[in-house]
Amino acid sequence: MFGRPISLFKIFGFEIKIDISWLVLAALITWSLASGLFPEYYKDLPLAAYWWMGTAGTVGLFLSIIIHELTHSLIARHYGISMKGITLFIFGGVAQMEDDPPHPKAEFMMAIVGPLSSGFISLFSFLLCNLGESSGWPVTVNGVLNYLAWLNIILAVFNLIPAFPLDGGRVLRSALWSWKKDIRWATGIAAQIGSGFGILLIIMGIVYIVSGNFVSGLWWFLIGLFLRSTAQMSYQQLLARNLFNTKKVNDLMVKNPVTVPRSISLEEFIRDYVYKHHFQTYPVLSFGKLTGCISIKQVASIPREEWAQYTVGAVASPCSEETTVGPDEDANKALEIMNRTGNSRLLVVRGDQLEGIIALKDMLALLSLKMELNDLEKNK
Repeated sequence: MFGRPISLFKIFGFEIKIDISWLVLAALITWSLASGLFPEYYKDLPLAAYWWMGTAGTVGLFLSIIIHELTHSLIARHYGISMKGITLFIFGGVAQMEDDPPHPKAEFMMAIVGPLSSGFISLFSFLLCNLGESSGWPVTVNGVLNYLAWLNIILAVFNLIPAFPLDGGRVLRSALWSWKKDIRWATGIAAQIGSGFGILLIIMGIVYIVSGNFVSGLWWFLIGLFLRSTAQMSYQQLLARNLFNTKKVNDLMVKNPVTVPRSISLEEFIRDYVYKHHFQTYPVLSFGKLTGCISIKQVASIPREEWAQYTVGAVASPCSEETTVGPDEDANKALEIMNRTGNSRLLVVRGDQLEGIIALKDMLALLSLKMELNDLEKNK
């Protein structure tokens, strides 16, 4: 994603969110449909009709992606997989899982239902289009239905390509997983194929750009980059989950972290702590007990000339679930909070006692070491 998504609504308990990048995609699609596709196939219509069709086609795409991702989420829920929700962004949509499927069958069912749902939407749109043509519906309505029918065929076929993280790649992973009984090995193979497919799209995009078709070339180039990076990231996330499932937060935390007394001024805080340690957020203590957190952003909201007048205690905010984690939690819990909030450091807290700090950089260093050891094992 490109930023913090905006929540739109909930359906069946799943939160539907939209990344700001989706608005860019929606505008581009509406423009291309209204100025290119529909005028090409349905000539001599008023300009307003083309823009109405373009807008309706974009809304139809929005609903098609929501239904596609919603079916993934419903099957995931059936198999006990926790889902964060569905987010639309510039490359489509994604149903955000908090864990891997429990077994190959769950992976297969969750993956295959997406293309099947797109196929069903396509068939339904074709039937409505035929009904509309026989019933004399306006050409603008039939044109949009015809577009949605073909669009969902393309979505279904593209998603069935056996390149992880596409649905077809997940079907492949389920088959390899069922065969070898090893999800890490299956994910590695499927991710390598997905990465290779991403490179192929990148090359295709460059060829298009060189041949003069800049817009199409740039689009395929970006999709290729996205698929390649997502495939590699998915494998790394699997390794991370497997590694951190065996670790507790107190195994990875730094004990006796840097703390700030609530009585010092903001000027002293910046001079003696921020300039010295370069952290973004600091725990605030009073008589050995945790009373809150203070961040650079909080200090920046106060005019520089007033820093000497304010104490850390006056500016610090209470610690929340977004900034803290318990010492006995799985390390994956800390990683999930970091991914959700964007915080790179969490306070490890028991009651009102600060026991340590867990940092993303330390977790990534451990993961990097684990991956290097895995590479050494492969090369033996």
